[in-house]
Amino acid sequence: MNTVQIFSTFENHSYLEIAISNLEKQGIHREKIYAVPLDKRAETRKLFDTIHSSDGVSLIDIGLPLATAFSVIAASKGFDLEWGPIYWGLIGAVTGFILGVIIRLLFFWKTEKKKRVKGNKADVILIVECERSMSEKVEKILWEHFAIGLAKVEG
Repeated sequence: MNTVQIFSTFENHSYLEIAISNLEKQGIHREKIYAVPLDKRAETRKLFDTIHSSDGVSLIDIGLPLATAFSVIAASKGFDLEWGPIYWGLIGAVTGFILGVIIRLLFFWKTEKKKRVKGNKADVILIVECERSMSEKVEKILWEHFAIGLAKVEG
């Protein structure tokens, strides 16, 4: 028998229920339709990476260039100041680095807040098992009812 499994993700919305009822109207039995709700992540992302996991967010990527720029400027001005260019270069480097880390932290917290408000879109995975001849109709119904993503496995 030529069966196909179609996996799709949906928001937990009335469109999902309408899509399931339309699939049933097309002759797909209720036993061949599986809706699996996803658990949402309860914890927020960690600010600092560990040796075992990294989220790809760097806190020093702005700090290091600003440290370099501030140290060069402060060192060149340090020739005219009392402490000299070495101390003023170090002061400029520390100031630029701290400023860059603060800027990155502000961006991190602002984007993290948007992600929490916006949330992840996928709430439910819908698995439909049907005949290969019905797969295009099923895909069309799922896309028309605002599926977020879709995959087909033939077997």
